[in-house]
Amino acid sequence: MKRFLSNYKSTIILLVAIIVGAMIGIIFKEKATILSPLGDLFLNLLLVIIVPLIFLNITTAISKMKQPKRLGKIIVSIIGVFIFTSIIAVLIGFASTYFIKLVDPADGEQIRESLSEVETSDEETEEITIADRTVNLLTVNDFAKLLSKDNVIALLIFSIMVGIAINLSKEKGEPFRKVLESANTVCNNVVKIIMYYAPIGLGCYMASFIGSFGSSIAVGYLKTFVAYFIISILFYFIVYTIYAFMAGGIKGVKAFWKNVIPATFTALGTCSSAACIPVNIDVTKKMGVPGDIAETTIPLGTSFHKDGSIIGSVFKIMFLVCLFGTSVASFGEITGVLGIALIANLLVTAVPIGGGTISEMLIITMMGYPVSALPILTVIATIIDAPATVLNVVGDDVSSMMVSRIVDGKEWMKN
Repeated sequence: MKRFLSNYKSTIILLVAIIVGAMIGIIFKEKATILSPLGDLFLNLLLVIIVPLIFLNITTAISKMKQPKRLGKIIVSIIGVFIFTSIIAVLIGFASTYFIKLVDPADGEQIRESLSEVETSDEETEEITIADRTVNLLTVNDFAKLLSKDNVIALLIFSIMVGIAINLSKEKGEPFRKVLESANTVCNNVVKIIMYYAPIGLGCYMASFIGSFGSSIAVGYLKTFVAYFIISILFYFIVYTIYAFMAGGIKGVKAFWKNVIPATFTALGTCSSAACIPVNIDVTKKMGVPGDIAETTIPLGTSFHKDGSIIGSVFKIMFLVCLFGTSVASFGEITGVLGIALIANLLVTAVPIGGGTISEMLIITMMGYPVSALPILTVIATIIDAPATVLNVVGDDVSSMMVSRIVDGKEWMKN
C-alpha cells in the first residue's frame, strides 16, 4: 500500500487539486476568476518548455535507433502489428465518443471567445492554397521560426532530420548525440519541476474556468472519465483476448491471461510504461514469446505503440470538438481526427504525469484550437492516466505474441 501511494502520489494530489478547484468554481462562480493568473502561470511554464522538449525528445529517440538483433522480418512484423492494433484502437476510441456529447456545446461560443487568440480573416484564408498550407505546416523559411510553439509540425520534421543525420554521422556524431541526450535529461527534469506547481496551477485554472463557464465543463470531465474507464475495461478483456486468440488460438489465450497480471498491476502501481519494460519482457517470455522478439517489441512498443494513449487522444480531440462546437461529420473530417490521434500517440512519452504534453500541443495545433486550451487536455490526461497506462503496457505484451505468430509461424508456441 505504501509503494502504491508513493507511485500514485503525484496523480492523487493532482486529482484532489482539480476537484477542489472545480468545487471553488461551482461555489464562488465569477469570483473564482481572481485565481486565473495562477492558472496562466502554469500554462506559460508549459508553453516555454514545449519547443526544447519536442526537439530533444524526438532527436535523441531517432539518433539512438540501432539495427535489431534479428533479420528484418521481425522489425517489419512489429511495424505491421503496431499499425494494425493502433488503427483498431483509434476506431474504437472514435466510435465510443462520436455519439456522446462529452461537453454541453451551449457554452462553446463563450469559451471560444475567451480562449481564442488572433484568428485569420476569411479572405486571407481563401488566398492560401492547399499546397501552400502544407508547405507552411511542414517547413519554415527561417531557423528562428522553428523556436516557436506555432510551428510544432515543422519543428517535429526538423528534429527527425537531425536525429537521422546523427545516425549517418556514426562515430563523429556520437559527441553531439551525448550532448543532446544530456540536454534531454535536463529538459525532462525541468518538466518535473514544472509539474510540482501543477496542483496549484490546474486547481486555480479549474476554479477560474468553471467559475466563468459553469459546472457543465466539470460534468464533461466526469463523463469523460466514466466513458474512458468503461471502454478501457472492455478493450482489456475483449480486444486483447481476441488478439491472443489470433496469435496462438486457445493456447495463446490461456498463456496470455495466465501471465499478464504482473504487467497489469505494475502498470497500475507505477503509472509508467517505461518502468514496466523489465516486467513486460519477463511476462512475454513466460507467454512463450522468443527472447529476441520480446526484447525488441517491448522497448519499441513503449515508444511507438500505446493503445491507451491513442484512445485517450481521441477522447481529448472529441472533448475539444464538443467544447468548441466543431463539426466532425464528413469523411475528411473523421479521417483527420483519426490521423491526428495516431500521430499524437507517437509523441506521448512513457512517464507518469506530463508525458503527453507534446502530443496535446500537437492536437491543439493541428485542430486549430488556441494554445490556451492546453490545460484542458492536461486535466483529461490526468484523470485517464491509470487505465491508459494499463492498455499501453498490456497492448505491447499481446502485440509481441502476434509478432511471434508472424515471424515463427502458427506453431510458434510449440517451438
